[in-house]
Amino acid sequence: MKVVFALFVGLLVGAAAVWFYGTSRGRSTVKATGDQIENTTKSARDEVQQKMKQWNLTPDQIKEDLARTGQVVRRRANEAGQALADATVDARTTGAIKAKLLAHPDLSAMSISVNTTDGIVTLSGSVNSPEDISKAMLLAMETENVREVISVLQVRQAVKKQAKA
Repeated sequence: MKVVFALFVGLLVGAAAVWFYGTSRGRSTVKATGDQIENTTKSARDEVQQKMKQWNLTPDQIKEDLARTGQVVRRRANEAGQALADATVDARTTGAIKAKLLAHPDLSAMSISVNTTDGIVTLSGSVNSPEDISKAMLLAMETENVREVISVLQVRQAVKKQAKA
């Protein structure tokens, strides 16, 4: 009986959605919502790109740093001289960064190790591209109590399929 009731309720909801979408008001609501999502997404993307430029985290700059020194380091000048008093701050900072990595669809928290000492975060492990290094560093830099981020993340080499002889 519960299954039949659930099926009936589902059919009613589906029919209402089809009817609403079929009306001009429904179409205009869906279009307005789609436009709003598109504008918000574009705005967020532009903001992230601006911050990446501000922190010198563009893919070209990451590649240059990796080629020159094998690591990427960025500092927050206005906070570099502050001392962190609370001994648990580093653990909370590491946890916050790991949570951000877990939530980010392009980054693998399992492939990126995070270590925090006195507000200095070191990212190590491997990622798919220099862009992913930028994204990981940006997530870390935007975390409270982070004074400096050092990345020794390595870009994985693409696995080439060998032709069978």
